[in-house]
Amino acid sequence: MDLTPAAGQAPGAGECSIPLVREPVGEDAAAGLAQVFRALGDPVRLRLVSLIGAHQGGEACVCDLSAAFRLSQPTISHHLKVLREAGLIDSERRGTWVYYRLVPSALEKMAALLAEPAAT
Repeated sequence: MDLTPAAGQAPGAGECSIPLVREPVGEDAAAGLAQVFRALGDPVRLRLVSLIGAHQGGEACVCDLSAAFRLSQPTISHHLKVLREAGLIDSERRGTWVYYRLVPSALEKMAALLAEPAAT
């Protein structure tokens, strides 16, 4: 089983969706998956993912996200960068603001990876 991301993709974004319990994960794939799990393992980043996903229209302005925390804007930007590098969110600049949205395929692959394999 090869869970190595395709060229040009962020780690965690291109993995196969075979459950972890079906076959052992290779070394490169484990490193990519660990980056995604580390990104989600921080409470601030987990809240950011939740806030973005729950925001009307499925995307949120950085100004809306920053207001939800007692953290500086550079700290929020750092957390958003980690989530982007893990392939969990994407962003788009519109004028002076940056809008963030979840990458549905990355979340679907994570869910499938953790799912119990179907009985055969």
